[in-house]
Amino acid sequence: MMLQGEQSRPDVTVVQKMGQNIIDSVNQVIIGKSEVVELVLLALLSEGHVLIEDVPGVGKTILARATAASLGCDFNRIQCTPDLLPSDILGVSIYDPGKSRFVFQPGPVMAQIVLADEINRATPRTQSSLLECMAERQITVDGKTRPLSRPFLVMATQNPVEYEGTFPLPEAQLDRFFIKISLGYPTEAEENEIMIRLQHNHPVESVKAVVTPEKFVELQELIKEVYVEESVREYAVKLTQATRGHKDVLLGASPRGSLALFRGGQALAALRGRDYAIPDDIKRLAHPVLGHRLILQPESQLRGMTAKHVVEELLHTISVELD
Repeated sequence: MMLQGEQSRPDVTVVQKMGQNIIDSVNQVIIGKSEVVELVLLALLSEGHVLIEDVPGVGKTILARATAASLGCDFNRIQCTPDLLPSDILGVSIYDPGKSRFVFQPGPVMAQIVLADEINRATPRTQSSLLECMAERQITVDGKTRPLSRPFLVMATQNPVEYEGTFPLPEAQLDRFFIKISLGYPTEAEENEIMIRLQHNHPVESVKAVVTPEKFVELQELIKEVYVEESVREYAVKLTQATRGHKDVLLGASPRGSLALFRGGQALAALRGRDYAIPDDIKRLAHPVLGHRLILQPESQLRGMTAKHVVEELLHTISVELD
C-alpha cells in the first residue's frame, strides 16, 4: 500500500546488481579498499566529484583509471603544475590556414572521467577553470559554451604532507566536491597481494567495461526516484545546519552539503537494494560529505579539534524526529 504523498517506487535491483559488478571490477585492481570504491561509485551515481587526499603511491591514479575502464568511459589525466594554464585544461582555438578560420582544440577536461593529479599544485587561476565544468557540466571558451559528456566526474588528488609550492583549494572549489576520501596504506597481507598481482602485468590493463556509459546515465536518473521520507530529509538538513552554528566552526557546510547527503542517501539505498532511504544512509555519508566543507576556528584547531570530531559530535547529538 502506498502512503499519502509517497511517489511510485523505482525498481532498484538493476542499480544494486550493476553497482556490485562495478565494485567487483575495480576491486580486481584496488586491493582491500571496497568501502572507498563504493564511495566513489556513490559520487558517480549522484553526479558528484571526488577529492582524494593521500600520500603518493597508494593507488589514487589507478583508482581513477580502473573506475573509467569499468564504466567504459573516456579517461584523461591532468598533471597539475604551477605553470599549467586554464587553456591547457579547457582547450584553445587555433587558427587553421587551410580552413581560414579558428578551430577549437579540446582540452583534457573534455572526457567523461578526468583525473586532476595534485590539484593543489596548480595556481588559483587554473584551479578556478574547473569550477564551471564541475558545477554545470559545461565549459566556456572564447565566448562559446560547450556541454560535457555524461557521465562526467572530476577526481582530484592532493598530498596531505608536502605543502611547499602548493596553493590550497579555496572554499568555493572544495564545496564542489561531493566527497573527500582517503585510501590509506594497505595492510601487510594486502601489500603482499599487490606484489603478486603486479609480478607480470598491471591488472588495470585487463579491466573490462561491465556497463556502458549510456546505461550508467540511466542508473543516475533512476536513483533520483528513490523515496526519501520527510524525517530523513529533515535529518540531513539539520546535520548541515548544525555545522553553521557549532562553536568550533568558523564556516559551516553550504546547502550543497544537504543536497549531497540527500542524493548520496538515495544512491546508497539503491546500492543496498532498497527503494527508500533511511537515517543510517545519511549517517554513513556524513563524514566524507561534510568534513571537507568545514573551516574550524583557529583556536579550536590549536586545541586539536578536527572536522571529523565536529561531525562525530553532531551525529551523537542530533536525532531523527519520526512522525
